[in-house]
Amino acid sequence: MKLRSISFAAATLVLAASANALTIDWTKMQGTSRLDFSANAISLFQANGGKLVALGNTTPVGTSAWSFSLPITSIEINGSLKVASGQASGSALDIVRRTLDEDTGEVITSGIVLANFKLDYIAKKVLADATPRGGATQAMFAVYDFNVATPLALKYKFPLTVTGHEVLDKMILTPAAVNLFASSLGLSGDAVLNLVATTDFGTLTQDISTNARKPAVSKTPYVPAP
Repeated sequence: MKLRSISFAAATLVLAASANALTIDWTKMQGTSRLDFSANAISLFQANGGKLVALGNTTPVGTSAWSFSLPITSIEINGSLKVASGQASGSALDIVRRTLDEDTGEVITSGIVLANFKLDYIAKKVLADATPRGGATQAMFAVYDFNVATPLALKYKFPLTVTGHEVLDKMILTPAAVNLFASSLGLSGDAVLNLVATTDFGTLTQDISTNARKPAVSKTPYVPAP
């Protein structure tokens, strides 16, 4: 029996006995959260001069520039033995918007960095540290609401290897996030803001395994440059 499997099983037994929340460090085990933006979200970004840049531990998936892989760094299990949250500390996305000032011909760059993502399964929200370009960071800001399309399904394989898969969809910006995106990216107009508020931004797919991740991923929080 592998040491990591024993550790995972032991942690679960301790939790069951204590009925207290337990945060499991997942940096040395396999786990990714894949963010795939929807066609409507991509059209919204492109129509308004927006693009996404992977920062920190985030890596682009494929060549579309609209799918990203974020390493899962921790999982929290509550006293009811349910997953309460999962975090991708160290991962970040820079949402950049470039527009042309018709009077001066100057290119204006605005943006917002979302970092250290956390899935709150109790409130069904995607949280992140949100930092507007040149502004102050709002820690664990509620960015999206989500729906659980495919609940987390855990499978056990000999010798006690655990794997899990889930899909979250219907990612809609929270009202506060609509306002923050509008001010940070210079968005205005009822039609545009209505699209921002009602667009389904895509899906998040989580895959985890107690198999070793080599090398282990860093869980140091991402901090945007000043």
